[in-house]
Amino acid sequence: MQCPVCGADDLKIIKSKKFNTKKGIRKEIVLQCQECNQVHKESLLEEKPEKYNIIISEHENSFKTDILLFPDQILSVGDLLQTNFGKVEITSLETNERREKKVKASKIKTIWANSIEIPARFGISVDLHGLVSAYKVETARDYEISVGDIFKIDKYVIHVHVIKTDERKLTKGFAKARVIKRVYGRPIKQNKYDYDLTQHIVSKKTV
Repeated sequence: MQCPVCGADDLKIIKSKKFNTKKGIRKEIVLQCQECNQVHKESLLEEKPEKYNIIISEHENSFKTDILLFPDQILSVGDLLQTNFGKVEITSLETNERREKKVKASKIKTIWANSIEIPARFGISVDLHGLVSAYKVETARDYEISVGDIFKIDKYVIHVHVIKTDERKLTKGFAKARVIKRVYGRPIKQNKYDYDLTQHIVSKKTV
């Protein structure tokens, strides 16, 4: 806010009243400019938060709940929200017309999000020349895996050659567990390795 006379933004509240309305709380304030001493009134509307649908995914499971947001609040994919079930990361914003990457809460039909209160889960495929041993592992969300890593899982020591993330396949570099979908590797004949993921296995199968 600025002084209507001199344009300064150094204003002091000298009187304030609040009124409940259907749309929210209306605040009537009297301001005095600290530059020219002009006194004027302002009226502000503090909107009430409203309930919005949110679907939270925890690996293969999802559940529907709601969250309180102000209608004029801007949400974006990737934003973090605090819910009754902990912090979540927005993955999609659904309106009546389409899915948006950034939109006002008032236009939202459903918020889709992933829980960040649980460990990251991703797959590991071990190429056995005709067969594949597939594992699901859980690690800390910031756990890093690099192309070229040598690690142990179950009875294999493998060399990582591809990492598939939410957005692309990596043939070099590294990724954090929270964005990894699957790690691809081949067994090698050596006993030395960078780390052991065996204790992090939650399921395995051979296909």
